[in-house]
Amino acid sequence: PMLSHIVERLKNVANSEALIVATSTNKADDAIEEFCSREGVDCFRGDESDVLDRYYRAAIRFKLTNIVRATADNPFVDPAEIDRLIDLHKKTGADYTHSFGALPIGVGAECFTFAALERSWNEGMKPNHREHVNEYIQENPAFFRIEALTIPPDKTAPELRLTVDTPEDFKKAEAIYAKLYRPGDIISTVEVIRLCTTSSL
Repeated sequence: PMLSHIVERLKNVANSEALIVATSTNKADDAIEEFCSREGVDCFRGDESDVLDRYYRAAIRFKLTNIVRATADNPFVDPAEIDRLIDLHKKTGADYTHSFGALPIGVGAECFTFAALERSWNEGMKPNHREHVNEYIQENPAFFRIEALTIPPDKTAPELRLTVDTPEDFKKAEAIYAKLYRPGDIISTVEVIRLCTTSSL
C-alpha cells in the first residue's frame, strides 16, 4: 500500500524520536491500525473530520514537544529535507517551520511546537482549521514565529506535482515507483525530478 512507502521513507528521518500514524476511529481504518502493528509503528486513532483535534490528542498521548506533519497523500516526502527542517526549527526557536513553495508539490513537510498546535486547537474554530491542522497558523502569522526552509537548487521544482489527490496522480506515482523503486533504498527527490522532466509518465 502507498502508506507503506511513506512509512518507509519517514523511518529514514534521523532526527525523529517517534513515528506515529494518526488515523480515524472509523471501522474502515482498522486495516491501518493492523498495518501499523505489523510494521512496528505507533498508531493513534481519533476524529475523522476534526484532524486538528486528532493531532492535538495524539501529541498529548505521546508527550510530543515538536511535531512534524507529513500527510499520507504524499508518497515522495523527502526524509533528508525533514532532517534539515527539524534542524532549522530547533535552531531558530520557531513556532512553525515549513519546506513548502520550492520543492515539488507533495514533497515538503512542516514542523510546529506543541504550544503552536495547542493554540491552533483552542482558537482555530473554522472548518478549514479543523480539517487542515496548519491553516490557523498560516492565517495568523502575527501570532507565531514562522520559518521557511531554503531548498537546494537541484530539488527546486515547485511546478511539479507529486501529491496523490486524483486517480491520475496515483497512476503517475505508480509509474515513478515502477521505474525507480529499489527495495531497501529511498528514491531521491532529485531522481524523481529528473525522471519527470525527461520522460513521459
